[in-house]
Amino acid sequence: MKRSGCILNIANRKLYLTSFRKVWVLGAGKAAASMGQAVETTLGKYLAGGLVMTKYGHGLALKKIQVIEAGHPLPDENSLISGKRLLSFAKEQIQPDDLVLCLFSGGASSLLVCPGEGITLADKMACTQMLLNAGAGIHDLNTLRKHLSGIKGGGLARILAPARLVSLILSDVVGDDVATIASGPTTPDPTTFADCIEILHKLRLWDQTPPAVRQRLELGSAGKIADTPKEGDPAFRNAWNCVVGGNAQACAAAVSAARKQGYRALVLTSRLEGDNESAARFHMSVAGEVVYQRRPVRRPSCIISGGETTVRITGTGKGGRNQEFVMHCVRPLAGLPAPCVVASLGTDGTDGPTQAAGAIADNTTLSRSIKFGARFLNECIDNNDSYRFFSRLEDLIITGPTRTNVMDLHIVLIG
Repeated sequence: MKRSGCILNIANRKLYLTSFRKVWVLGAGKAAASMGQAVETTLGKYLAGGLVMTKYGHGLALKKIQVIEAGHPLPDENSLISGKRLLSFAKEQIQPDDLVLCLFSGGASSLLVCPGEGITLADKMACTQMLLNAGAGIHDLNTLRKHLSGIKGGGLARILAPARLVSLILSDVVGDDVATIASGPTTPDPTTFADCIEILHKLRLWDQTPPAVRQRLELGSAGKIADTPKEGDPAFRNAWNCVVGGNAQACAAAVSAARKQGYRALVLTSRLEGDNESAARFHMSVAGEVVYQRRPVRRPSCIISGGETTVRITGTGKGGRNQEFVMHCVRPLAGLPAPCVVASLGTDGTDGPTQAAGAIADNTTLSRSIKFGARFLNECIDNNDSYRFFSRLEDLIITGPTRTNVMDLHIVLIG
């Protein structure tokens, strides 16, 4: 985004700011405050005001945009207040001849809550936790969120129309699908109520689903509740969605930094997803290939990947997918005959319900862990207790809020 006088240029599209009555900002996500700060700087006097929601501890003091903090990964009462405030703002402040810049990043699905008719915040929280515990991917999770909401899945675009709408989106979704990021408040939604029912049955969660949710999904599937707006709906006539950043850029930056340090670096993928343990073991197999076969890159090497894996929670421990990823690398690392370090971290600075961004391990981690018991590693793996494992070893990565969110980075250094 750049501005020259009254001309705003976004990804080579020009907007003449003087042709609009007022310019507003709405947004939500872990990066919403820092994105809002950038927009304030760029627009200057042309910005009338706005409202954004972000995670606790991720806010900033902005001049014209109000910032509200709320719960993540599970929504809370402030999430509900945020949704109501944004709805009121959209209906009372924004006129048909206004320009609205929507700033969305990962985390918006939890931070911006507006339950559909008959659904309570408790229902939404129960569904979110149930799907997270089952290891549901972000696509499945957000499909359900959209159909329990009055604002997601194109709902906000429907409310703002016919005002000019430009959404600037920081992607935390593999493949940068704008209909999935932040549950797509301003994009056409290709999913349906029937898809939600299918997902819950696939994950064997239908019987555990709150009755009010099952009733809404069944009514929607039968056509008795209007589905989310689809491609071609008039709500999107003046709407444009633009992805401004994602994991591919983070991986590229990591490669550049590694090469400056003297490593031969490569990116395996910026689209990693699937089972966390399998992904960790695959990365260790690549490390072994480098050590024993000198491919796909010679030492000293830096192997990088990005994306978002899933963890099926069967224990009662504390941790996150990045800490789990590194924990599954500990035993293979001990068997490598070359110095090797593995780090995995969330780019938002938070891994699961912990204050850690991730964790780090090397060839000595297994032997160092034995002082806590011969079965300490196995016990932590069985109980999904990666936070306890790395906390004891003082190998947590703690960055604090980064005020961005482009999924995870996995880094393997081989000397």
